[in-house]
Amino acid sequence: MRIFGVGTADQRSRPDDALDEHPSAPIPVVGPGVGETIRVPLGETGFSIFPLMLGAAEFGWNVDLPTSHALLNRYVEFGGNAIHTADGFSGGRSEHIIGQWMRSRADRDGLVLSVRIGAHADNPGLGSVNLVRAVEGSLTRLGVERIDVLYLDASLDETTNLEDTLATTEWLRDAGKIASVGAFHFAPERLVEARILASAGYPRLDVLDEPYNLVRRTEFEGDLRLVAAAQGLAVTPSHALEHGFLSGQHRSKSAMSGVRGQQLRSQLNRRGIRVLRALDVIAAELSVPVAAVSIAWLLAQRTVVAPIVNAFATTHVDELMQGAGITLSRAQIAELTRAGA
Repeated sequence: MRIFGVGTADQRSRPDDALDEHPSAPIPVVGPGVGETIRVPLGETGFSIFPLMLGAAEFGWNVDLPTSHALLNRYVEFGGNAIHTADGFSGGRSEHIIGQWMRSRADRDGLVLSVRIGAHADNPGLGSVNLVRAVEGSLTRLGVERIDVLYLDASLDETTNLEDTLATTEWLRDAGKIASVGAFHFAPERLVEARILASAGYPRLDVLDEPYNLVRRTEFEGDLRLVAAAQGLAVTPSHALEHGFLSGQHRSKSAMSGVRGQQLRSQLNRRGIRVLRALDVIAAELSVPVAAVSIAWLLAQRTVVAPIVNAFATTHVDELMQGAGITLSRAQIAELTRAGA
C-alpha cells in the first residue's frame, strides 16, 4: 500500500532536450506533496505537523552537507514539515547544515523546527546561564529568530532546580526566542513536578521525547506512559528504528562494523530476529517496506504523535513516509507487540 507518488511539488517545465523522453517514462507529480494534507496537532503547542519528524542526528557526522540537503528537500517535497535537531548533534554542525538549507528557502513559517538543548559541550545541563547560552547558540547556528519547540535534555543534568529552568524558559518565550517547551529523558516524577509548577504559572511542558520502538520499550511503557497520557503530552519518540535495525536492512553480524555496527549487533538476538520475522510477514501482506511497518506500529501506540526518524539516503525517506499512510489491524499490532515482548 503506497500513498506517495514520485516527483516534486515545484518541478519546472522540462527543457527542450527532455522532450524526447520515452512515452512510457513516469509522469512527474504536479502540485503539492500528498503529505501536505496529513497533519496532526502537536499536543497543545498550537502547531500541526506531519506525523513523522525528520531527525538530523546524522547530519554532519555520517551524512555530508549535500546529502543532508537532499534528505530535507525530499522530506518537504512529500509534504513533511517537522524537523528535529539538537545543539549536541555533531557539535552543532547539524544545526549549521539545517540553517544553510533554510536560508535557501522562502517558507520558514511553513516548517516546525524543534531543537533539543542541554548536551552541547560548551553549555551542558539545564542551569539558567547555560540554558540561555545554548538557545542563543542554536539560534545563531540555525540563522533563525525563534525555535518552535525547545526540548529540555535532562540526560546530563537531573539535579538542576526545575523551577529555575522553567523560569528561564518563560523569559525565553516572552523574548520570542522559543514558542513552546518539551522534555527529553525526564523521569515521571519530574514531569509531575513540572505540571505542578505549570499550575503556578510557569511554562507548561507540552511534548515528550523518549527513545521508544519495538525492541526498546521498558523505559517508556510504564509510569512514564501513564504520566504522559494523564498530562496530555504529545509523545515524539526518538530512535524510532533503533539505529536502523528496525528497517530490516541489517541482518548479518559479519557485515556490521564500527560504533553503528556494535549498536546493531546488540539487537541480533532471539527477540530481535523474532521482531524482524513479524515485520517481514506484515510488510509482505501490505506490500510496503519493513521500515514503514515499524513506524506504523509506533503511530498506533497511545500518546505517540510523531516519531523522530533519521535517514541516510532519499530512498529511506521514501520508505519512512509511507508509515504515516498505513493502518495496521488489531491482529497485526498484537503480533508485533508480542514479538517484541
